[in-house]
Amino acid sequence: MVSVLAFAPVYLWPILFLTLPILAWAITPPTPEAASRDSIKRAFKDGWWFGFGYFFAGLFWVGEAFLVEADVFGWLLPFAVTLLPAGLALFFGAAAAVTRALWRPGLAGILVMAIVFTAAEWLRGHILTGFPWNIIGYALTATDVQMQTAGLIGIYGLTLWAFVIFTSPLVLAIEAPKATSSLAAFAPGLALAVVPLALSALYGATVLSNAPSPDANAPHVRIVQPSVPQREKWLPEKQGEIFRLHLDLTARNAAGELDGMDGIALVVWPEAAMPFRPLEHPEALTAIADLLPDDGPVLLSGGLRVERGGTEAAPSMRAFNSLLAFDGAGKAIAIYDKIHLVPFGEYLPFQPVLEAIGLQQLTRMRGGFASGPSPRPLLRLPGMPLVTGLICYEAIFPGAVVQAAERPGLIVNITNDGWFGNTTGPRQHLHQSRVRAVEEGVPLIRAANNGISAMIDAHGRLQATLGLNARGVIDQPIPPAVDAPIYARWGDLLLALNIVFFALLIWRFRDTSVG
Repeated sequence: MVSVLAFAPVYLWPILFLTLPILAWAITPPTPEAASRDSIKRAFKDGWWFGFGYFFAGLFWVGEAFLVEADVFGWLLPFAVTLLPAGLALFFGAAAAVTRALWRPGLAGILVMAIVFTAAEWLRGHILTGFPWNIIGYALTATDVQMQTAGLIGIYGLTLWAFVIFTSPLVLAIEAPKATSSLAAFAPGLALAVVPLALSALYGATVLSNAPSPDANAPHVRIVQPSVPQREKWLPEKQGEIFRLHLDLTARNAAGELDGMDGIALVVWPEAAMPFRPLEHPEALTAIADLLPDDGPVLLSGGLRVERGGTEAAPSMRAFNSLLAFDGAGKAIAIYDKIHLVPFGEYLPFQPVLEAIGLQQLTRMRGGFASGPSPRPLLRLPGMPLVTGLICYEAIFPGAVVQAAERPGLIVNITNDGWFGNTTGPRQHLHQSRVRAVEEGVPLIRAANNGISAMIDAHGRLQATLGLNARGVIDQPIPPAVDAPIYARWGDLLLALNIVFFALLIWRFRDTSVG
């Protein structure tokens, strides 16, 4: 369970020098015996328990969402905070079993473990829509300098190296021949840890030292954080008040002064900022037109929208969680519909069966949301670079941010982390968004209902933030994009090449004790 201290907001990543070797010792034999069926079963069990503790401690905040309407959903809380970790732990259990079956002493065994657990983490991010939260590789992105290596090999590449770096010192020292001195026993493992960390630090420092300077003529953005309590968000009697709050905040600068939005090219509101379907409310569109100067900024806002079809006798309706762009006339000039929906939050898997036993998704949208068309389109807004939109947890999926043929100059991530209270969840979400900016080499705007809103540059550095439950705005110029990093161009190709390299080393050191 203590392994989660390696991630945001604690960033105590050296803890993995202890916890990952413990995992390795638990699932591998003290002697190079052949893997028996019983030993593989034990490895699965030990890996599962490690995973359960890891995910239970890292995802406990999911339970906060069930307390927003505790009278309706509160009974599900104990199931959510135990069944989700139990399911995700199956990936660690399977990886532990495969590692035990393929284990070789020394360096070969460590590389086997690295490959197998990285594969498990990749599968966790893809199977059943995927949930790549707190991928092990994030432990190697704790600082701005460390984070830059994600632009080379991505978060899964960092995961591969994380297992090598964190397990080598203790595992190789323990496996060293008894006559070996302490220094000689630790030397190979320390080298396998220190050299990659040093190279990563050198690379990151070089990248940051060559980062482009801010452009004085860059478009300025106003990010609005209303901090509406989640319990009030969808109350019908609060709709007008919440909408007026957004209008009032937008009209004022970071000092709270009315400024006519002078010099602002883009305003960003959070996910589902308007607690109604704005395209069906002419009075809301008129208010937006009155707010925005004719030659002023575009408003990007989260909002719900529906498409109606079918026949008069059998009408149909599809609902979307959308990012809507409005011009100074209050007209919607661009729309992005969320593609990657949250299971049980925005749609109900196996809906007919689960609804029959009384379950419903947290949004309480009958029938759930529909997924938008793929690939993710780019938004073309006047006076702005090309924009790619991400809604809520779409920002946690590496390699899936940019899906269009053209490269964007800006990522806009709108979210509502108010579901999860003042916990580690929103802080982890912010950190993973920062890594997406590094992987793509594109600045990222984050507008969150209750925080943490931020302007993030193309190297993942925080330019400005509004903390949890703060109310206000961020006024910032858009940082420049950088040349597409290797990961943005090649995806996981370097990861694949690293795996091939590791496989060759496994074959080379398959019969040695410490390599």
